[in-house]
Amino acid sequence: MDANIVVMGTESVGKSALTVRLLTRRFIGEYGDIESIYSHSYMVDGREITLNVWDSPYSEDFSVKTSLFEKKVQWADGYVLVYSICDRASFNTVSRLIQTIKSTKDYLKADKAPIVIVGNKRDLHHRRTVLSEEGRLLALNTDCLFYEVSAAENYHSVLMVFHGLLDRVKDTKLTTKKPLGFRGIVKSMSAVFARRRTDSF
Repeated sequence: MDANIVVMGTESVGKSALTVRLLTRRFIGEYGDIESIYSHSYMVDGREITLNVWDSPYSEDFSVKTSLFEKKVQWADGYVLVYSICDRASFNTVSRLIQTIKSTKDYLKADKAPIVIVGNKRDLHHRRTVLSEEGRLLALNTDCLFYEVSAAENYHSVLMVFHGLLDRVKDTKLTTKKPLGFRGIVKSMSAVFARRRTDSF
């Protein structure tokens, strides 16, 4: 099974740190604002799953007229929306992103795709400005999954985020079938990106 996941959120919330922690088990704290697609295969319940992760820089423009945003929505089987528990504005952005993704999907008549809300930087609880209950309530009201993690401290909690999302993606794929066209193109693009990124680790 192939699963295409888009990771989104504002700057400095730990999107790339979360993604690279999943793929390499290592924590790297500093990243540039670069659009990257990573590809990673592993076994789950005796089946090989290829995970393509689009690590997406934040853009203020959430308009459905933005072709890149539309492409992400068409491509994605699921979303990881990241905020920092120390940054109220990043939490508010995740709330807006959920609505924008859903309205763009309606506009494009695209299949539903599950969303995971992730409160990152749990290790900085002394600087917390967003309560765990607020994240849980947002997830409950929007039919999303919710996790609080520390990409800096814990690999297994990051793994749980993506495994939880993959379970929902599998359920969605069983009930809907997508045309291959565009995804096939991006899949081959993902392989090229993956080779480049692997060389740099």
